[in-house]
Amino acid sequence: MDERRRQNIAYEYLCHLEEAKQWMEACLGEQLPLTTELEHGLRNGVYLGKLAKFFAPQLVSEKKIYDRDQSRYQHSGLHFRHTDNTVQWLRAMESVGLPKIFYPETTDVYDRKNMPKVIYCIHALSLYLYKLGIAPQIQDLLGKVDFTEEEISNMRKELDKYGIQMPAFSKIGGILANELSVDEAALHAAVFAINEAIDKGHAESTMVALQNPNALLRNTQKPLAQDYQDTLSKAKRKKEDQASGRQEAVVAINAAIRRGIPEETVEALLNPEAQLPIVYHTAASLYQAELFSLQLGCQAGLTHEELCVAVEMLSAVSVLNEVLDTKDSVAVIEQLNDSPLGFSGLDADNLQRYADTLIRLRAESLAQGQEFITWNDVQKCIDTVNVQEQEEHERVIAIAEINEALNSGDPEKTLAALLLPTAKIQGVNPANAKHYHNLLLSTKDLIYESAVLWLDQIQAAVHTANRDQEDALKCKCATKYKLHESCRISFSVQIAFTLHYIFFVGTSGSLWVKHKIKDKYDYFYNIESKEGTWVEPDNFVHDSSQLTKEDIQSVLSSVTAEYNREQLWLANEALIIQLQALIRGYLVRRAHNDRLKYLRKQEPSVIKLQVLNFILMKMAYSVCHAQEKEIVKIQAYLKANKARVDYRTLTGSQHPPLSVVRKFVHLLEQSSLDLREEQEVTRLREEVVTKIRSNQQMEKDLNLMDIKIGLLVKNRITLQDVVSHSKKMKSKKNKMNKEDLAMGEKQGIKGLSKEKRKKLEAYQHLFYLLQTNPSYLAKLIFQMPQNKSTKFMDTVIFTLYNYASNQREEYLLLKLFESALREEIKSKVDHIQEIVTGNPTVIKMVLSFYRGARGQNALRQLLGPVVKEIIEDKNLGINTNPVDIYKAWVNQLETATGEASKLPYEVTPEQALSHQEVRAKLESSNQVLRTVTDKVLGSIMSSLDTIPYGMRYIAKVLKDTLHEKFPDATEDELLKIVGTLLYYRYMNPAIVAPDGFDIIDMTAGGQVHSEQRRNLASVAKMLQHAAANKLFEDESDHLTLMNSYISQTYQRFRGFFQAACDVPAPEEKFNVDEYSDMVTLSKPIIYISIEEIINTHSLVLEHKEAIAPDHSDLLHELLKNLGEVPDVESLLGEGALDADDPSKENSRSQLAKTEVSLTLTNKFELLEGDDKDMKGLMMKTKKLIVDVVRIQAGETLTDILETPASAEQEAEHAKLVERQVVQDSQTPEGLKSSKAMLEDRQLPLEQKKRKIFRNLRTLEQAGLVSSKHKYQEVINDISKDIRYQRRYRQRRKAELVKLQQTLTALNSKAAFYQEQINYYDTYIKTCLDNLNRKNSRRSIKLDRKEEEKSSKKASRPPKASSLKYTAAKLHEKGVILEIEGLQTNQLKNVMFDICPCEEVGDFEIKAKLMGVEMEKVQLHFQDLLQLQYEGVAVMKMFDKAKVNVNLLIFLLNKKFYGK
Repeated sequence: MDERRRQNIAYEYLCHLEEAKQWMEACLGEQLPLTTELEHGLRNGVYLGKLAKFFAPQLVSEKKIYDRDQSRYQHSGLHFRHTDNTVQWLRAMESVGLPKIFYPETTDVYDRKNMPKVIYCIHALSLYLYKLGIAPQIQDLLGKVDFTEEEISNMRKELDKYGIQMPAFSKIGGILANELSVDEAALHAAVFAINEAIDKGHAESTMVALQNPNALLRNTQKPLAQDYQDTLSKAKRKKEDQASGRQEAVVAINAAIRRGIPEETVEALLNPEAQLPIVYHTAASLYQAELFSLQLGCQAGLTHEELCVAVEMLSAVSVLNEVLDTKDSVAVIEQLNDSPLGFSGLDADNLQRYADTLIRLRAESLAQGQEFITWNDVQKCIDTVNVQEQEEHERVIAIAEINEALNSGDPEKTLAALLLPTAKIQGVNPANAKHYHNLLLSTKDLIYESAVLWLDQIQAAVHTANRDQEDALKCKCATKYKLHESCRISFSVQIAFTLHYIFFVGTSGSLWVKHKIKDKYDYFYNIESKEGTWVEPDNFVHDSSQLTKEDIQSVLSSVTAEYNREQLWLANEALIIQLQALIRGYLVRRAHNDRLKYLRKQEPSVIKLQVLNFILMKMAYSVCHAQEKEIVKIQAYLKANKARVDYRTLTGSQHPPLSVVRKFVHLLEQSSLDLREEQEVTRLREEVVTKIRSNQQMEKDLNLMDIKIGLLVKNRITLQDVVSHSKKMKSKKNKMNKEDLAMGEKQGIKGLSKEKRKKLEAYQHLFYLLQTNPSYLAKLIFQMPQNKSTKFMDTVIFTLYNYASNQREEYLLLKLFESALREEIKSKVDHIQEIVTGNPTVIKMVLSFYRGARGQNALRQLLGPVVKEIIEDKNLGINTNPVDIYKAWVNQLETATGEASKLPYEVTPEQALSHQEVRAKLESSNQVLRTVTDKVLGSIMSSLDTIPYGMRYIAKVLKDTLHEKFPDATEDELLKIVGTLLYYRYMNPAIVAPDGFDIIDMTAGGQVHSEQRRNLASVAKMLQHAAANKLFEDESDHLTLMNSYISQTYQRFRGFFQAACDVPAPEEKFNVDEYSDMVTLSKPIIYISIEEIINTHSLVLEHKEAIAPDHSDLLHELLKNLGEVPDVESLLGEGALDADDPSKENSRSQLAKTEVSLTLTNKFELLEGDDKDMKGLMMKTKKLIVDVVRIQAGETLTDILETPASAEQEAEHAKLVERQVVQDSQTPEGLKSSKAMLEDRQLPLEQKKRKIFRNLRTLEQAGLVSSKHKYQEVINDISKDIRYQRRYRQRRKAELVKLQQTLTALNSKAAFYQEQINYYDTYIKTCLDNLNRKNSRRSIKLDRKEEEKSSKKASRPPKASSLKYTAAKLHEKGVILEIEGLQTNQLKNVMFDICPCEEVGDFEIKAKLMGVEMEKVQLHFQDLLQLQYEGVAVMKMFDKAKVNVNLLIFLLNKKFYGK
């Protein structure tokens, strides 16, 4: 009955725990631990602190709750600062007036000394808060919650540990009612009145207050009123003094803690006014360290309550350390039991182990220099001991279960017991269960029958069983004798014979074999599956065909005996060999004598055979002489086949043999054809570059003539201006010819003086560095103002790369485009769409190049035929404007009927589409448009390879670079931008204006008619929408039917753009590698004007810090050698300009355009005779080796160099040197070898070999070659040079053809420009004739005064005035949208000056900030019109101001052209 009662009490308590848990969850709004874990979860006081914040937020804030996320508690367990949370809870209950009869102690929570009292208090608090209306009502769950028997039993055990009487939860309401029967408010008011009366000092007033019934004071006597007054006043003053003194002491303690001096901290703690528990001097450092750690978590410092709790626990820790120093375990146990430390998990059964472990821990900490072990160290030690005790207990139980399983005789139970995690038995394999069981039983029997096996015996038996399993699987039976290594083959043969015998005898057909392990345990092995088991299989039959131990032992014995006999023979080997030699000598002599006898006997027959053989040989010679031609052919075929095999070895082998390389070294020699072709290439490059520059100048002049004639027609300029420009254009013609170039070559910088030669070499070095290092020019482009960068790109850059007239320069120019594009996207593109909406500098440069002389043929091949077909189709009429179709239909009706139509002339697109005829014509036009668009698209798609490689590679670089900067961009977005480059910017303008891009042949004065241009524009618009996947929307409702076609076409374009980006790297395309040094004959030459040299020098010098920040950069050294920027006279030479010439400035301007040729060289290459540069040394060595191996043969290079040359070889080498000298004398100056190289190649053969040896040793020290490999690395390099020589000759032939084609196209274009010039001449002549006729008919006489005024006005040149606007005014007009870095209210401080230049259509715009000129830019009106034509609405000026293109054009037209 008593057991049952205790079970019921435990159940009821669990129900009360669940009630408290649910009520707290409702108040806090968060989940609490499980009911069975709630007591443990409340120990840190966090949930109690949060509950205090719930009903008393004015007293407890969230910051005051220590470890509110319980991270410290979860990581390192309880800390005594967790008691702060419980203290906060108790204070909060006191503040709301809960009777203290319900309050638990702090240790009841922290140490779990009386957790039922805590739950009892929570129930009382819930009822009290419910009555105050602060919290919900707690639920009655008794009998409504189910718990397992195990949970109830565990709780019963916990309650037994407490050893206390369970609180009466059912009486909480009555106790609360009794405690609160007094009017608390009235009582508080009465006490307050008594305090006021005491402060006033009147005994009568104090007596009246004391006699207030609400004060609940009894036995008050009026005669003692003054005594009450005096005594109470003293008591109040004493209490106030104590409170003041305690607060000051607390402040002093906090200050001492912060100073960090342990002695001062202890003195402050010992202050009696602090009213703290006992403090020990010896623990000064402990107090300082722990209190300082606590203080760091409190911004306002430690309170008195916190200090009390902390000092009490730290003092107890100090005492515990002193007890541990005595090493008295009994004293340690007493201290653990009686101290207020409140360690959790203390188990009375483990006290001795706690004490021993703590004594050992204390000794270790002292050895490590640690003065004290802390509370956390002790708690961790207790937890560790508990865990060890628990593990040992569980292991004892597991071992007992293993012994019980052995006694049961069931192997499966034994296996299950061995696999128990608590037993921690290692290496248990379920397949060995039976063997474990048998082996453990045997072990047990060896001890004595009733013995119990312990852990080490069980583990040893498991390891033994596992080894038995491994031995059994090896299928090797132990034998008496060790098998010698030399007997293994004989042993295998004997075993094989034995197996054959067993096979013929017959087998039982079973797959199982039984082995006896240790002559005691049976092991069964399956031959087929190669697996074994200790359990006998069902229907087991032993396979008799398998060898037994006896069989193997018998074979082993016989083989060993045989081996012993063999060893006996070997011991007498010398005697045996002597006997064999005598026998063999006798046999050979006997055979020789027999053969001699036979030959003497057959001598007549031998003579007859010899005669017959002579006759046959003579006949064969006659036959061969008759078939000589066929034999020669066969020999030629065999030789050719051998040569092909050798060449495949040369090209395919990683290490071709020297004998093969030697056969082809003659290919490295430069023949006279090579020299002629190299000269022809150089000449054609010069002509192409000159012609390109000439055509560009003519095109520029013609464009200016177009503008001037247009302005003449609109009466903006006079006819005289046009005539003047025409004369200038004629005078410029043929100025840029070879005579001017020759003049530049003979004077000035190309003169023969040492100083001028030094200046020339300095410029050659500078331009070589700029050409081969694209990063310099790429940075320079973006450092220049906008007005200079365009001109710089169009002239200097393309000139520097000879307009990519050969593969080397095309490769370098392409690398420049790539570097500049990456730089521009990296530094200037903030949004991916800016590439589309803006006008990127590099894209302009690329388009300018590939739509110019180099790319025009490509555009002509790509679009020429289909565009020409569209233009020549007279019946083709594409009109997608419904209003135009409507008007044409009305005109047609009126023409057909002869009567005015009743339909209105001016209609909207919607009104026009309301007529069936208009809709039918529009549908027909749309169908034609789709057909023609498909035709143009097909031409584009089929001509992918026609697009210049450079355009495709730049498209790939654009796509990849944008993807790197904007990784979130989709593939479609990237391909649309590629489409903008390849179609919209490159092809679209050529479709819209084929006459302007030389796509079709036009006669002078010829033009594309408006109907033809509209057809082309419609097709271009459709392709433009398809390339960008831009559907027709509101503004083009009548074309929305084309949207499905747009989407389909875009998918075709998408594949086209993807394929266009699929190109090899430039290095692969142009075969650029390191093996070109032996085959490249000519150095790069550029043709550049004096003005361009000066401008480039000036720009590089001005921006050198930006393009080469490192002062050790090679560019700084070259600029230092060049010095200041020279003027035109210094570069042209003295006497180039006449000082008395009145048109000196004009002459200087003309002479500045004089062209010179610069042979680019690298200053930092190997100097002649200097062998420190390994690359140059390798090249020289290879040339010398080629000369040697042509004369002398050998298997390896080392063999040749070490073998002395014969007199014949020296003579042959001398002839080779003579031929080389003659050939070099006939070589043009620019293609000759260096002087040092010629001297080396003229050395005698032996001296040349010695020099090769010295060079090879130097190269070996540099790690380039190895004597261990017989210098095969050099032979490999020479084989690569031979292969490269062949590729170089092929490329040179292709380049010759390409240059000839380009020159032909340029001549054709020059002829076309000449036709236009002649056409303009005819037009101007006609205008002059008309003007003369008009003047001859003029009859009106001018007044004299008017004539004078007219003559003055005519003689005074018109002066174009400039415009001045503030940025605010231009912003108001909408011209300027914004200026980066300036607010709208700051725009008034920026002033813009717009000044027209001398050239018509050019303007210079200056920006001033607060009157200080900041920057200026050159603006071309034609560029603005081009941007407007291309649909670019916004452009950037000064890289900061965003300008509306359309409104800027409107402003310039209005102010300067009167439009």
